[in-house]
Amino acid sequence: MTIARHNPAASPVLGLILFPVLFLAGCTGDVPQLTHGEPVPTFSLEAVKTNRPLNFPDALRGRIVAIRFWADWCPFCAPEMKALEPVFQRYRERGLAIVAINVRQGRETARAFADELGLTYDVLLDREGEVARAYGVMGLPTTFFVDREGRLRARILGESSGEVFEKIVSKLVTEE
Repeated sequence: MTIARHNPAASPVLGLILFPVLFLAGCTGDVPQLTHGEPVPTFSLEAVKTNRPLNFPDALRGRIVAIRFWADWCPFCAPEMKALEPVFQRYRERGLAIVAINVRQGRETARAFADELGLTYDVLLDREGEVARAYGVMGLPTTFFVDREGRLRARILGESSGEVFEKIVSKLVTEE
C-alpha cells in the first residue's frame, strides 16, 4: 500500500480504521434490530472474576441493566467504562446493574483491562461474538438499557459520556 510508504504516520491510523471494519465484516447475514419496549435477547456468558456463567435476565431480574459491549482495542471504551463506575456506585442500591460484555477477546485481556480500570461491575466474555450479533451490535462501544421487566428502553451507539449514561439511568430509576 503506497499510503504507508509515503506517510509512515498513516499506517496506525489506517489500522484503527480497518480493524473495526474487518471485525464487523464477520457479522454477516441479517442484523437483528431490537425494538424499543420489546424484551431483549437472553444470554449466558462467563464472568471474568468468578469463571461462572451469568444468566441474563434471570440473575438480574427486577433490576435496571446497562449492557455494554466493548473491546480493549476500542479507543473510546476505556475512558467511558471508567466514567460508568461512579454512576454504578451511586445507583446500584437503587437497582442498577452493569454488565460489560467483552467481544471476541480472551479472559486475560478482559481481566487485565477491567483490573486496570478498577471496575466493580460485572465483566463477561462473548468469545465468539454471538451475543453481540443477537443484539445487532455493529460497532463498539454500544450500550443497551433494559428496564426492570427486561424490555429495551434506550441505547447508545458509539462514544458517549458518564453524564449521558447517568441521565438515562436516573430516568429509568425514577420510573419505578
